[in-house]
Amino acid sequence: MLALKIDHCVIHVSDWERSNRFYRDVLGAEVVPRQGGFSYKFGDFLLNCHGPGITPKAVARVPVAPGSSDLCFEWPGPLAEAIAHLREQGVAIELGPIATRGVKGEANSVYFRDPDGSLLEFMSYSKDQ
Repeated sequence: MLALKIDHCVIHVSDWERSNRFYRDVLGAEVVPRQGGFSYKFGDFLLNCHGPGITPKAVARVPVAPGSSDLCFEWPGPLAEAIAHLREQGVAIELGPIATRGVKGEANSVYFRDPDGSLLEFMSYSKDQ
């Protein structure tokens, strides 16, 4: 069996400045200039963006519109810290905390939205919630 891992995913955004601020300030991404637009780097994972001024060479058969993505980020500590962080950043909580399951097993999650309306999730495997 091949030991594949995801290198990057693509989301669509409608406003570079607004998205850059959100993904940098709320999610802690490194904002990386890329071919007239930007990517968001999280450790060894890249979130590439299609948006204003970008004409990608290869796209999905039916590309998603801004606000159509659903992404989960692993929070490194207790979920209560994630909730406090979102509140400090002025980000409304859509759902949670709720019990969920991820690649590592049982977890707890909280859901919120990016500026375009894409559903985002902070998932915590911490037993201290």
